[in-house]
Amino acid sequence: MEDEEAEAVLRAVGRQIKVWREAAGMRQAELGAAIGYSEEMVSAVERGRRIPKPDFLEKADEVLEARGKLAFMKEDVERARYPKKVRDLAKLEDEAVELGAYANHNMHGLLQTEEYARALFAMRRPAYPEDELGRQVAARMARRRVFERVPPPLLTFVQEEVTLRRPIGGRMVLRRQLEHLLELGKSRNVEIQVMPTDREDHAGMAGPIRLLKLQDGKTLGHSEAQLHSRVISDPREVQILDMRYGMIRAQALPPRESLAFIEKVLGEEA
Repeated sequence: MEDEEAEAVLRAVGRQIKVWREAAGMRQAELGAAIGYSEEMVSAVERGRRIPKPDFLEKADEVLEARGKLAFMKEDVERARYPKKVRDLAKLEDEAVELGAYANHNMHGLLQTEEYARALFAMRRPAYPEDELGRQVAARMARRRVFERVPPPLLTFVQEEVTLRRPIGGRMVLRRQLEHLLELGKSRNVEIQVMPTDREDHAGMAGPIRLLKLQDGKTLGHSEAQLHSRVISDPREVQILDMRYGMIRAQALPPRESLAFIEKVLGEEA
């Protein structure tokens, strides 16, 4: 694990499993056999070295007669499964009443299909181990719950034209990604715009922008570079980002024309 918060959660869960197992008079091998996992897996979970799947906790809860106390920890464990920077960003997205983002190299994370995200993370150098690759993809997909919130937040995105054409993952992955964009664009609370490459004036030349307007009226920015990501809370810096994003949206194609543009690109990919 890469952060103390997640490690603390997993150690606490592991201790609880051990306490219930010993109270039941079972050895690790016996518990593993009863729930369909190896002794090594049970040992690693109890030591906080492995992240138990929901199935592990549910079966352990039943076998150890914990009356829901182990199964109840599934939500905490699920959050610990994801990298800290993703958890922190997802928390802000959960609190946002409005979210705006400009992306210039690839599809914004919230717009990505699972196969597109997997192909994107697979390009990372140094390469992720397979289990970490799966963890990163799962974390990105979990953030898409923002589209299902009630009441729904306003979500606006500006995508650089090149992101619609760059075949990350191959042509079929790109086609399905474009189809996904068109589907999302039908939602009343989602506006997707395209910034054509032939624009002479462009307020986004400094790079990607993400703005989050929270329920308490506060606006935050978020910046992600090669090796770092950070939340921007300084009102003066946020004001500049807000101004730039507003100009980017004004310079991009309107939402209706943008969807028609995406349909055109999709047709070219046939």
